[in-house]
Amino acid sequence: MPDAVVIGAGPNGLVAANLLLDAGWTVAVLEAQNEPGGAVRSDRGVHPDYVSDVFSAFYPLAAASPVLARLDLAAEGLRWSHAPRVLAHPLLDGRCAVLERRVQDTAAGLAQFAGADAEAWDSMYGTWERIGPDLVEALFTPFPPVRAGLRLARELRAAGGLRLARKLTLPVRRLGEEEFAGEGGRLLLTGNALHADLTPEAAGSGGFGWLMSMLGQSQGFPVPVGGAGALTAALVRRLRRRGGVLRCGERVASVVVRAGTAVGIRTARGETVDAQRAVLADTSAPALYRELVGEEHLPPRLVRDLERFHWDFATFKVDWALTGPVPWTARGATGAGTVHVADGVDGLTRFAAQLAMGHVPDAPFALMGQMTTADSSRSPSGTESAWAYTHVPQRIISDAGPDGITGQWSAGEQEAMADRVEKQVERFAPGFRALIGARRILSPPTLQALDENLHNGAVNNGTTALHQQAIFRPTPGTGRPETPVEGLYLASAAAHPGGGVHGAPGANAARAALRRHGLHRLFHRAQEV
Repeated sequence: MPDAVVIGAGPNGLVAANLLLDAGWTVAVLEAQNEPGGAVRSDRGVHPDYVSDVFSAFYPLAAASPVLARLDLAAEGLRWSHAPRVLAHPLLDGRCAVLERRVQDTAAGLAQFAGADAEAWDSMYGTWERIGPDLVEALFTPFPPVRAGLRLARELRAAGGLRLARKLTLPVRRLGEEEFAGEGGRLLLTGNALHADLTPEAAGSGGFGWLMSMLGQSQGFPVPVGGAGALTAALVRRLRRRGGVLRCGERVASVVVRAGTAVGIRTARGETVDAQRAVLADTSAPALYRELVGEEHLPPRLVRDLERFHWDFATFKVDWALTGPVPWTARGATGAGTVHVADGVDGLTRFAAQLAMGHVPDAPFALMGQMTTADSSRSPSGTESAWAYTHVPQRIISDAGPDGITGQWSAGEQEAMADRVEKQVERFAPGFRALIGARRILSPPTLQALDENLHNGAVNNGTTALHQQAIFRPTPGTGRPETPVEGLYLASAAAHPGGGVHGAPGANAARAALRRHGLHRLFHRAQEV
């Protein structure tokens, strides 16, 4: 009988399990899929000579995460690689906004859009240098972040106080207009904001765009050498080396609740696995409460709140095995690991408006990865392992394009949407489609089938918008990993601080479980070691 059972072997589940093992607990992790990793996996499914990341690919949040740093995954063989350039946003006229590895190079590039913007970028990064470390610490600790929050408050006052706080709550379009005279800086902020489901006009999108841009400037957008699965493999090696048990292909059907306390789980095969101390769920919030626990064990208010749970946009992804590098018209996009493909800020606003109206965008914003550029081990020399994803509505009302896509995602609809994404890239890189040696299409239902936490392709386990963050995540009045069931903890991106590969929800859940048993000091000592 393990001390803890962890449901799900995604990055958060594996982080939680590792930290509990560090505190001396025995842990069993059960994963429904036949392999661990959740949305951190790679394979050779597009072409045997090409490594493709199936879901996530670039990891600035992992690079910045104090949680992952304390696990010392380098000791488990994890190595990181960087593209020569972090990120690029090309324009059809050949200009390109580029987030370079060095601050001065980024600033110099933005000065080509408007001379004053070099100083504006330097100033923005100077603010990050002052408050960034405390901001990251506050984001990656349980809500409310008392000690880190106090330090952050002091630094915020020194860095501009209410004026800086105002900036971070602005819509990213407005923030870009206030900070930059030219289009380059605005493109970097806005494209990064759309890594989540935040629109250019949404309150708080400026803060998220700034955060991702500054993480890219300070940490880069690194990738694990050999594929995203290398990060998962390091977590699994660490877990097993410390005596943890990982069982894949084991679907959990329910959490066993007795007298209001979680005492174990029951698998789809009918096996009961008792947990002496805790059950931690790396699952979506609706799945945990409605399917695994059951409404009879929950407060009526929580059940009602779940009816308003807001998923982020659905995701449509295409992987490619390219026979050569992408022939970008804008040279600045060559050498960038990540490329944002859209017709400027106005194109991003148009794209977001179509999503809000339930329309499949006719000119989709493509967030594109050039993986061999970032890690030469991904494909043969002179080729490129690449991918792009875009968003579509969770519920499709109509198609703004010519193909009549309904959201049934038949083979014909998948091919039509993949062609639409490729045509968008082709506009900025003529000759791109001629380089496609093989492709794989991952529609929203396919993504969910591969990882049930990705509801219809929702990659952030719930919207990043302000109304479902902090004390509102996953429902109002929560914001912490504890649940109404004693001994049961939400350890997924559905909990604060949300999506991204950084391990904080798993770490927060582990900390909460240890605190219930008076063992949280062991947690802190283990982290120090």
